[in-house]
Amino acid sequence: MTEKTLGIGLVGAGRIGRLHAEHLRLRLRGVELRMVSDVQAAAARSCAEEFGIPTHGTDYREILARRDIDAVVVCSSTDTHTEIIEAAAAAGRHVFCEKPIDTDLARIDRAVAAVRRAGVILQVGFNRRFDPNFRRVREAVVAGEIGTPHQVHIISRDPAPPPAEYVRRSGGMFMDMSIHDFDMAQYLVGDRIEEVYAVGGVRVDPAIGEAGDIDTATVLLRFAGGVVATIENCRQAAYGYDQRVEVFGSRGMVRVDNNYPNTAILSGAEGVRRDLPLNFFMQRYVESYLEEMRAFLEAIRRGGGSPVSGEDGRVPVVVAMAALKSLQARRPVALSEVG
Repeated sequence: MTEKTLGIGLVGAGRIGRLHAEHLRLRLRGVELRMVSDVQAAAARSCAEEFGIPTHGTDYREILARRDIDAVVVCSSTDTHTEIIEAAAAAGRHVFCEKPIDTDLARIDRAVAAVRRAGVILQVGFNRRFDPNFRRVREAVVAGEIGTPHQVHIISRDPAPPPAEYVRRSGGMFMDMSIHDFDMAQYLVGDRIEEVYAVGGVRVDPAIGEAGDIDTATVLLRFAGGVVATIENCRQAAYGYDQRVEVFGSRGMVRVDNNYPNTAILSGAEGVRRDLPLNFFMQRYVESYLEEMRAFLEAIRRGGGSPVSGEDGRVPVVVAMAALKSLQARRPVALSEVG
């Protein structure tokens, strides 16, 4: 029996919205991207023309009003996420929403409750869970290949800092950048984070400090079961996009290195070298973005729970808030202090 073709509406035609549009139009089966909306009419029109989307507009409500739309993919600005989630739930539409759900816990809770009442699926866009390297680390932990986990070490550094104007509206380094690593730490350990201790400063770009943020940080997470995780973040790494993970346990250790454009290693009298790592998150994680969307569509078809639920998406926001409070207070902060 032929599966029903799922109708999708896309809200937000920026960089990440266009990536999802490409996947939905060109790389995923059994799905039709039927409309795109963006508050900037030119962005919606351009996206529609580039990817052959039949309809475009400036109001997401036009998408929800269509009877041929089964789900919406939300890639708009963070301050619009919960409004769209609640409206979509009320309309009986499933929702894929880019991270973070929101920067306000009360709004997150209202949106998650709306989804639960409506009985629709909400998946939050923590794409790194779908990266094959990190998934293999998770499998090693779950299968007991390294014994009981003791320590986790995550390194996440960008190739270049974002513009100061982006920093001002990003929610800060912890909410914008480190939030992926907070989610990854919990995903890998499979336990509840209890306490956060964060230190950091401005080491890369003074404009980021003038915008009220930091660009370099080390965060320590303590889990309920005793595992300790350290996370190193920086907005700039001269050698490219630095994405590494290690979990050490009672029987061994599992580690994944950076991804490279090729596997060539050059050996000579001067030394042994290889090309630099992939230089941008769109290159490094392109397959994980595809896999997370495939998982969302499969969850709709089979029913049941979301692979990254609203509750899952709430936790990294709480950790980000606790990290900021820790940085400002110069002390460890329990998550219970934040929410």
